Amino acid sequence: MKVLFVGPSLPDARRFVADDMIVRPPAVQGDVRRAVDEGARAIGLIDGAFEYVAPVWHKEILYGLSKGVAVFGAASMGALRAAECHAFGMTGIGEIFAAYASETRVDDADVALLHGPEELGYVAITIPIVNVDATVAACCTHGLICGLEARHLKESARSLFFKARSWSAIVANCSEIPSGRANEVLRILRHNYLDQKRADAIALIDALRQAEAYSPPTRFEFNRTSLWRDD
Repeated sequence: MKVLFVGPSLPDARRFVADDMIVRPPAVQGDVRRAVDEGARAIGLIDGAFEYVAPVWHKEILYGLSKGVAVFGAASMGALRAAECHAFGMTGIGEIFAAYASETRVDDADVALLHGPEELGYVAITIPIVNVDATVAACCTHGLICGLEARHLKESARSLFFKARSWSAIVANCSEIPSGRANEVLRILRHNYLDQKRADAIALIDALRQAEAYSPPTRFEFNRTSLWRDD
């Protein structure tokens, strides 16, 4: 059994999964452990809830790894946990994970976005910093915006709370771009949007599809601390 935790990073994940994968909503604390205890042999962590609930605990990921479960992370919460737990055997996938693992990206909030509920298909309402950076960099590389505009746009995006970050807000908040140029920049950004979270999520599913039943033996001993209970 393979379990995939996914939501707003890839709302249409069921289009990409294999028959042996079980798709579940963004993980909260206890979900990864539950999947392990239910017999999962490979787990893909893409999305996880965090604001109003306890997020996925590192300890439960280590628990799965100690049981020989292959655990993959990418795109969002999965990229964060993979960067933090890859030394213990968790496998990180994609550009976002690589940036956190190399510490070229350090702010957890860079993957955060406001989105609708599962019933509405996790529709994205705001834009995460990781997608802003990818889009702005691509536009700059292709000569659609200049390096100075790219720098100002990134600074503008980072000054906005993640629940208020849209292309319109980013450009409007960027006073360095003349009003006569602002509408064109806005059009360019929208037309050339690069969804890095989506790309990394698809890459994780590809890796999960090819995963062996068990990961290599761990090189650590799982410590059942006082906060860890066996029910």
